[in-house]
Amino acid sequence: MEAFSDGVIAILITIMVLELHAPEATSWQALQPIVPTFLAYVLSFIFVGIYWANHHHMLQLTESVNGAILWANMHLLFWLSLIPFATAWMGEHHFAEAPTALYGIVLLGSGFAYTLLQRAIIREQGPGSRLAAAVGRDKKGIASVALYAIAIPLALFEPAIARWLYVGVALMWLVPDPRIEKHIRDKHASKV
Repeated sequence: MEAFSDGVIAILITIMVLELHAPEATSWQALQPIVPTFLAYVLSFIFVGIYWANHHHMLQLTESVNGAILWANMHLLFWLSLIPFATAWMGEHHFAEAPTALYGIVLLGSGFAYTLLQRAIIREQGPGSRLAAAVGRDKKGIASVALYAIAIPLALFEPAIARWLYVGVALMWLVPDPRIEKHIRDKHASKV
């Protein structure tokens, strides 16, 4: 499951970068029209990287996988697979209202799907599992989904505020969760 997911995520990043088209001219000014597309790419690259890193850490604390976990993982990959489309639309239209709202819908779907995957793993492993102990009540995950839900309607009226909310969520997750990393270290130490 991890190798398949890593492959899908690598393809998504490749698709996103292919949406960056070099300008015809050779001056620095020729880059100016693609700045919004580039900024959308950077934000999406960070989000995909965050999902990849957290997915990797979560699976390191997963002892076994069942059908529910496999389908929850596919659900997450579905939402992540929409990021290149939403990124391209938002960047090409300079963060206009509808594309920025759609971007938020894709982020909301991704966040919700990640939460479902996490819960499916905890349900399979039990409430005393390392993952359950590591995520606790998952306040950061819940806050992320709530901020996406707030940003979507805001994008229709004030897309700049929605963008800053998206950036805020990304900044919240940029540093890997130390609780999960501690449990991963403990797991590896117990094998020695």
